[in-house]
Amino acid sequence: MGRVVAAAVYSAGKRVTNITLDEGAAWAAKPGHFVWIGLEEPNAGELYNLQRQFNLHELAIEDALEKHSRPKLETFGDALFIVTYSPIRHEGKLEFIETHIFAGNGYIITARNGHSASYAHVRQRCEARPLLLEHGEDFVLYAILDFVIENYQPMGEAIHTEIDELERNVLCGVLNDYDIQKLHGLRRDVLRLRRYVAPMIEIGEELQRLSFPFIDKNMRPYFRDVQIHVTRQMEDLTTLADIASQTIEVGVLLEASRQSVVQRKFAAWAAILAFPTAVAGIYGMNFQNMPELNWHYGYFGVLGFITVGCLGLWASFKKSGWL
Repeated sequence: MGRVVAAAVYSAGKRVTNITLDEGAAWAAKPGHFVWIGLEEPNAGELYNLQRQFNLHELAIEDALEKHSRPKLETFGDALFIVTYSPIRHEGKLEFIETHIFAGNGYIITARNGHSASYAHVRQRCEARPLLLEHGEDFVLYAILDFVIENYQPMGEAIHTEIDELERNVLCGVLNDYDIQKLHGLRRDVLRLRRYVAPMIEIGEELQRLSFPFIDKNMRPYFRDVQIHVTRQMEDLTTLADIASQTIEVGVLLEASRQSVVQRKFAAWAAILAFPTAVAGIYGMNFQNMPELNWHYGYFGVLGFITVGCLGLWASFKKSGWL
């Protein structure tokens, strides 16, 4: 069974009283009053109860009983149904908590399907600004959407910090499997954040265009403010995705450069060792007419020749940077 986080009536920018779910319609029908109800993981019975009271569209209730893949805004007559997502970290994994918002003349209802940041903070901030809360449902809708977008900022900053740390590791050390997997995971998280943030731009644009009895024209700049915040979040997330991709590319290039240095050193030492091997191979052929075999100082001469040759190769490779 779902949990009623808060349910209250507001008028003239102030809380009038707390109510039960069954009292919502009667208070919403009073001129100058609106009901703000917050639910957590409501069941079908509770949603159908709200549908009967506030005349919610049956398609909106069907949408609220389903899981969606992206944020969206639907209009049903003079009412709105909005799907939003808030990012959280659960056991080290990025997850998104879905929230459904019903907005109409005289009511704002939020149904949160999971444990994300509590909307109690939104209620406290709104109640602390009675002059703006006096606008009614449209200001509450703005405050909720603004709060949803705010939840993405600390998540993006945390990912940015992790990417910066991995970038320093890549530049200062050897790229290992853990760093590669971590970078790929963070980049995937950024792309998922973008996937859920991007539709909020369209929602902000639509709220500026739509004409509803409970949305004052003077509130449209506030919805434009939401759109601006979303656009900035998209820019930040795009930058993060680019940084993660570039860090991976730089790491791969640095690792290839390190491997190239090692390979050059191996090749140089192999060439140096090949020289005495070649000389020894020649004198190991045991032909009887090899003139150096009968020379009294032949052994010392060959050793000197090998030493000079190896030193010459070493100096040449050292000068060229291979050693």
